[in-house]
Amino acid sequence: MVTQNVVYRPGSLEEAYRLRTDTGALPLAGGTDLMVRYRKTAGLVPDPGRPVLFIGHLKDLRRVEERAEEVRIGSCTTYTELLSQKAVPEILKRCITLLASPPIRNRGTVGGNICNSSPAGDTLPVLHALECSLVLGNIRGERTVPIDRFITGPGENALSEDEILKEIVIPKAAFSGWCYRKIGTRRANALAKISFAGLYLIESGEVHDIRIAIGAVAPTVVRSREIEKTIIRIPRTSLQRSTVEMAARYRPLIRPITDQRSTTGYRAGVTLVLIEQFLTAVLQKKG
Repeated sequence: MVTQNVVYRPGSLEEAYRLRTDTGALPLAGGTDLMVRYRKTAGLVPDPGRPVLFIGHLKDLRRVEERAEEVRIGSCTTYTELLSQKAVPEILKRCITLLASPPIRNRGTVGGNICNSSPAGDTLPVLHALECSLVLGNIRGERTVPIDRFITGPGENALSEDEILKEIVIPKAAFSGWCYRKIGTRRANALAKISFAGLYLIESGEVHDIRIAIGAVAPTVVRSREIEKTIIRIPRTSLQRSTVEMAARYRPLIRPITDQRSTTGYRAGVTLVLIEQFLTAVLQKKG
């Protein structure tokens, strides 16, 4: 027997907040993750077990705004819409082009990818490396949470039962270059076995900033500011002789699983190679 779900389509963000508080309804934008998560036997309608709150049409949640020091992305902005925005960082655009298929990118949203909180979420390593923050809202107001404190485990996050993810805030920062790598069964339209995001800044021949974030190799995205600080402190000439050692410092943080897409050993080994290759490429830049 197929159960009939109650659905709500608010006319404003304020109404969405009220409905979220009053009914505990599940926010749904593109639905590309949630429809899979709550799927039932083939041929049956997905059933989340509670009311559904459609929010993907709300203009307050579907926009990109560039400010002097940051870029603010509405949580329901689709991947396709982000690709056409000059203010969106190029590393994020590159990630999106390797994410799923065009029909999925037309429906899927960056906010949905965040709130789904999968260790294999394609955009998550990029957003961690960019040090984005998330604005969460409800009828009482808003609060801002760094993304590395928002996602707490596979499918788990700090979103309260009465909150909606309103927007993603990306601080503007100068970088000399970036790297995004997705290891999957296919070039696109496949879940990541490993996803890697790297950013760096070189000034006067020295590394002044470096950020490395890796997805699908632990319960949450792996990023270590402590290791990054040690890399920055090492003179470039010395670092060039120790890229393998620097990459090895990430080994205790890499705790992948074996599943239908890959094995623990493969993920761990390839991750260290990706880090080493990134560091080697950075050192070859003149800056």
